[in-house]
Amino acid sequence: MEDTGVDVVVIGAGPTGLACAIELTRAGYTHVVLEKGCLVNSLFHFPPTMVYFTTPELLEIGDLPLVCLGEKPTRLEALKYYRRVAETFDLPVHQYEKVKSLTRRGDTFDITTELVETGETRRYRSRAAIVATGYYDNPNLMGIPGEDLPHVSHYYTESHPFHRREVVVIGAGNSAAEAALDLFRGGARVTLVHRGSAPSPSLKYWVGPDLANRIKAGEIRAFFETTVTEITPRAVRARKGNEAVDIPCDFVFALTGYHTDTELLRSMGIHVDPLSLKPALDPDTLETNVPGLYVAGVAIAGVENNKVFIENGRFHGKQVVGALRKTLA
Repeated sequence: MEDTGVDVVVIGAGPTGLACAIELTRAGYTHVVLEKGCLVNSLFHFPPTMVYFTTPELLEIGDLPLVCLGEKPTRLEALKYYRRVAETFDLPVHQYEKVKSLTRRGDTFDITTELVETGETRRYRSRAAIVATGYYDNPNLMGIPGEDLPHVSHYYTESHPFHRREVVVIGAGNSAAEAALDLFRGGARVTLVHRGSAPSPSLKYWVGPDLANRIKAGEIRAFFETTVTEITPRAVRARKGNEAVDIPCDFVFALTGYHTDTELLRSMGIHVDPLSLKPALDPDTLETNVPGLYVAGVAIAGVENNKVFIENGRFHGKQVVGALRKTLA
């Protein structure tokens, strides 16, 4: 297939990628948005009953209002909203098209993609590129035996299939805490395992007390300062100090966090700090060490991905387009 030439390629159709596309549209730049999954793919894979921590106006992009029934929007309301955003601005989003490589050649970029459904290869040329890939597709693995067993998942769905089953939740951040509570209310027998001495201090204000009360009442069993060492088909094995602990399980949710695909960034020539996992970039323009290649959204944060959300990542498009006005004639 012949190369498709555009001014800018945006990689990722999450809220930040869409916000970048809106700013590019307003500035008159030709562009395409490449997404390996569906529109706002990470949000789609959130638990169906999830309610956002933030208020609707902080999720809005393109000056379009997000209308919701409650004080805070649900996952379904957010999905409907971002579909409406894409339709209103007629954004050129190519869904289910995975970027395989991005290489700078002279003053342009060569981008090769693969259609997920057919395996067909496509090629693009652009004068600039924006990486807005997020992090939810890359779980933090524990590196222990049994982590890849079929009854182990790094993504929580809903409680119904686990009614009256033994379920172990590993972790104690918001995802783990909310999953444990939802599973308990769905009739599962829940055990929470966390290597820290207490749940995360950043738990949503309505989640923290709820979890503490369920643990105190013995309704959710909890092991703190406990490290998981192995997962077998019927048990989670762990150590609490010098004591070995075997926890029976039918299913395991290893909700230990997520990270940016740093290998993808490095393959593009971007320097990534080995400790912070932050890409080398100008904080004012978000341009990386590769001229014309920008990173936006949570991908800029490295291991500190709890400091960049939709609320602030949605403004990165304005920063990037402001820089492009000076570099693209």
